[in-house]
Amino acid sequence: MDLKGKDFLTLLDFSADEIAELLELSAKLKKLKKHGVPHRYCEGKNIALIFEKNSTRTRCSFEVAAADLGMHPVFLDPSSSQLGKKESIADTARVLGRIFDGIEYRGFGQERVEELAKFADVPVWNGLTNEYHPTQVLADLMTVQEHFGSLKGRKLAFFGDARYNMANSLMIGCAKMGMHFVACAPAKYFPDKALIETCQKIAAESGAVLEFEEDPAKAAAGADVIYTDVWVSMGEPDSVWEERIKELAPYRVTAKIMQTAGPQCRFMHCLPSFHDLKTEIGAKTYEKYGIDCMEVSDEVFESPQSIVFDEAENRMHTIKAVMLATLSSDLPK
Repeated sequence: MDLKGKDFLTLLDFSADEIAELLELSAKLKKLKKHGVPHRYCEGKNIALIFEKNSTRTRCSFEVAAADLGMHPVFLDPSSSQLGKKESIADTARVLGRIFDGIEYRGFGQERVEELAKFADVPVWNGLTNEYHPTQVLADLMTVQEHFGSLKGRKLAFFGDARYNMANSLMIGCAKMGMHFVACAPAKYFPDKALIETCQKIAAESGAVLEFEEDPAKAAAGADVIYTDVWVSMGEPDSVWEERIKELAPYRVTAKIMQTAGPQCRFMHCLPSFHDLKTEIGAKTYEKYGIDCMEVSDEVFESPQSIVFDEAENRMHTIKAVMLATLSSDLPK
């Protein structure tokens, strides 16, 4: 694998072999971490972490992964950077590219991270945009592979709003790796048609199956993984809550859905999740709409079939692999 100097903006830019090799590298790095073996392959390097949208898992994963690799991360939130305000993205990229060895971006439109990558002469990594979330899906694929031993032919059904970054990136990842992807939602919540066409062309070569289903029982039947995400994404107005709750409630992941899938099925979620009333948003939603959970029931979230925390941990290992592979040719054997 020779990815040194390459950006990590969407899995569309990577072949199935490259994704498989990144997953293999992630597993090696995870093993080193678990055994307490130092792996400071990027000693002395510095990276910038640009966060226009905050996140627990993404920030912690990048910072710990950087430290493990011997790098120094610098966190830049909206109050710490003039990105797009007093300084253009292009100018910011050219400045940071001369100071840092790599740049992570988490924020809004994909065009912002694409512009950073265009003007920075160092690798740029997409920590999340409105359209794509490739570091999350790499961790998801690693988690599925750990629990099932393989990816090809595994059925993953995504329940809920499939128009944005998570469903988009899962569809791409499944298409690349020859998996069976189902988007389960009302038709108005299906992914963009142009992206579907792109993924169908990939699927024709990989043997993947892509389906778009409005019936939850049909989508769940025989699934190896039931996956969901929050119904309202970061930055969306409060006015959409009532509409989403009304239209997506039939697509909540419940014990009945998991039973329909079968005992082999595992539940996954990129987190955070509104599965109980222990968050401010969960409590306010209960007060206003009378529901004690949203996209997944607490019964499923806390069940033995739930592997959400394996998935969350793997963010660190896969992000570490992405940074190492794009910054260095010195990889663990």
